[in-house]
Amino acid sequence: FSEKVSGGKVKFVFFPEQCRHCLIAPCKEVGDGFVQDAITQDAKTGAVVFTAGTASFSDAQKQEVQEACPYNIPRYEKGKKEPMAKCTMCFDRLAEGMQPACVKSCPTGTMNFGERADMLTLAKKRLAEVKKGNPKAQLLNPDDVSVIYLVEDDPAFYHKFAVADASAPSPMNRKQFFAKVFAPVRSLA
Repeated sequence: FSEKVSGGKVKFVFFPEQCRHCLIAPCKEVGDGFVQDAITQDAKTGAVVFTAGTASFSDAQKQEVQEACPYNIPRYEKGKKEPMAKCTMCFDRLAEGMQPACVKSCPTGTMNFGERADMLTLAKKRLAEVKKGNPKAQLLNPDDVSVIYLVEDDPAFYHKFAVADASAPSPMNRKQFFAKVFAPVRSLA
């Protein structure tokens, strides 16, 4: 959390800095340019999972994967041949029919998990309620991610990378370009 001043009052701002599990994950697209399926995406849940295969990425490749993320989430330790790290959406728990740990342990009950359509409906309903008292309230990138945040103020108030900046996409490097171009061909194999 952080403390911010708004309207002359100190507010405690809670913002979970975790993977949003993008519907089209730039980190996966870049990673596939280095090692196919070192980063996977589960079709049912949308979970983007970094496998042990990411340990074979060089530091420069890990940095490219990290920089591809519009939310600045993936982590790695320079010089170590270890897998990259980020939230897995508790993929192992989901496989056993359980909820992600963050949802299960959320003390306020504000985190929910379920089918995407149901979660979007719930988020829009909650947004309508919150907007009554907080007209700046909004959902953050709901059309692009599996993990949807609702904030009651300007997203920048919460975190530098609260929303993806789609207004000025960064140019693709050569590896990103070829990963994108050859993705359909790879899916045929």
